Amino acid sequence: MYMTKGLVMVYTGNGKGKTTAALGLALRAVGHGKKVLMIQFMKGDKNYGEIKAVERYLPGFKIIQSGLDTFVDKNNPSKEDIYLAQEGYNIALKEIKSAKYDMIILDEVNVAVEYNLLSLDQIIDLIKEKPDNLDLVLTGRYAPYKVIDIADMVSEIKEIKHHYSKGIKAKEGVEF
Repeated sequence: MYMTKGLVMVYTGNGKGKTTAALGLALRAVGHGKKVLMIQFMKGDKNYGEIKAVERYLPGFKIIQSGLDTFVDKNNPSKEDIYLAQEGYNIALKEIKSAKYDMIILDEVNVAVEYNLLSLDQIIDLIKEKPDNLDLVLTGRYAPYKVIDIADMVSEIKEIKHHYSKGIKAKEGVEF
């Protein structure tokens, strides 16, 4: 017998691979015929490999980007950055309540909280609204302790070594 209770899972830490881990979960879920939604906070570049792959090959998986295609200034986020994050939150809340999906991934949501684009209370509300059977995945550095405490599973991705430190730029198919 398999577990049907939905989980709250968090991928955090300063290492590379948090979004990639969440995408792996999504791929696994879609392989079992489940419906998956990923909302990417603070991301707006349609050139990401996951966007292209999902559109071409994975009809049970939908990705919505809720950000600009530029970096957010942590100390001075633009009004548009804040607006888009709030829009992503509203979409997440609506879709969590809709019960249309088996898994919802809130990509970079922890960073959105750290950058004051969203409040911690908003994220706690999303978790509380989660239907019992929904798997909810939160990614991004800076996972708040309150989220870590509530979560069923937390993995911290630790950087040991990164090719950026050698001056190697972002690579298609690896970083995006």
